[in-house]
Amino acid sequence: MTDSPPASEARDGASIELAERRSIHLVGAGGAGMNAIGLVLAQMGHSVSGSDLRAGPGVTRLAAHGARVVVGHQAANLGAADVVAHSSAVPLDNVELVEARRRGIPVLSRAALLSAICTRKRTLAVGGTHGKTTTSSMLALCLVAAGERPSFLVGGEVNDIGSGAVWDPTGEWFVVEADESDGTFLQLGAAAVLVTSVEADHLEHYGGLEELTAAFEAFAGAAAGPRIVCTDDRGAARLADSVGGCVGYGTAAHADYRIVDARTRRTGASFELMRGAVSVGRCELPLPGLHNVTNAAGALAAGLELGAAASAMTEALGRFAGVARRFERRGERHGVAYIDDYAHLPAEVAAAIAAARSGGWQRVVAVFQPHRYSRTAALWRDFADSFVEADCVVLTDIYGAGESPRPGVSAELVLGAVLDAHPRASVAYIPARAELRSYLSAHLRPGDVCLTLGAGDLTTLADELLHVD
Repeated sequence: MTDSPPASEARDGASIELAERRSIHLVGAGGAGMNAIGLVLAQMGHSVSGSDLRAGPGVTRLAAHGARVVVGHQAANLGAADVVAHSSAVPLDNVELVEARRRGIPVLSRAALLSAICTRKRTLAVGGTHGKTTTSSMLALCLVAAGERPSFLVGGEVNDIGSGAVWDPTGEWFVVEADESDGTFLQLGAAAVLVTSVEADHLEHYGGLEELTAAFEAFAGAAAGPRIVCTDDRGAARLADSVGGCVGYGTAAHADYRIVDARTRRTGASFELMRGAVSVGRCELPLPGLHNVTNAAGALAAGLELGAAASAMTEALGRFAGVARRFERRGERHGVAYIDDYAHLPAEVAAAIAAARSGGWQRVVAVFQPHRYSRTAALWRDFADSFVEADCVVLTDIYGAGESPRPGVSAELVLGAVLDAHPRASVAYIPARAELRSYLSAHLRPGDVCLTLGAGDLTTLADELLHVD
């Protein structure tokens, strides 16, 4: 790592570097992405302030790290800041951004600020349309256990460590969950990359799958290496062929790191990882699902490529407590188990349901809330086979995530795709939340697992059913 890292380009054309202590104000500080960046900046020794429209856990967390965070936006919130940054959810005419420009303060996007942080260490960026949160969390835990003292910024809470954002000034590597949704991952300047998957998503930003694939190729191709790619994912495998010089992991015979003898059950999974003809070791995971086996193999492959000890990493994965909203057990009542998962893409939904199926419950009842009108409009056909391993499927209305409804776009599109492909499937469409609670209360029975799926507010449904009168 150099003593004087290059500056990153700010959104408004200015440049910023973080070698010296700065006073940084974050607009939208309570959001997951900006909040994690704020935590890292505070741990780096910078003076952090921020604002958000409402109070919440993120605001509380930043305040606990010494940041001054206020609820509501006004020009006076900037204080003595010499840098202002904002999340993509903040409009450019926000009063604080307008005031910053009036005062000549550099205004950065979240991507530009994260890029500036990445210049302070060697960065390994974990990208993919799904699997990146769990894989980057596993990798962070592995490197910590192996004594590598990594810094990391992950999009979820790493339960074992108690945070998704840690800055350790003594370590060489910075593990970052790289966001492709708005092109952020192309600005990180990563030295190494790990690609878990390339599936159609965020097409409203890219315009099409071809453009999304090209962005991932640019992301991987710009890294000097190592470039670690999941060869079990068709999109990622094609990327590896296109970019070249990649290290593959997965179940395929040609994978550099090969998964063998994978087993999954209700409470966990296990597998052996081979590097050529040599066993890296057997890994026992406390998480079920073959998708988590693949995630763990990717974390091990990346750690090994960085020189971390295999035994320490497999031992750490054996106590991996997971990430919030990733096959998260919420409780059990009247013989019904409740599990919540963030899955909202077709392959993610299928993987979560397969993990539930391996648990041996009498019935898997999958409750799915589509996420965003734009995503549903683009991908509804791809959900046709996502629910085949569920005994019963319940669809509820779309969570807009700030988008306005679109004419003709509802969860009924997903319903039609599923029934066209599987006319005898047990599928119900219940758009309203109150009716959804009543329906599930009446139809769930002892021995069932109720699996809630989606990136929206369906996550609270399990708690509501666990405490229903």
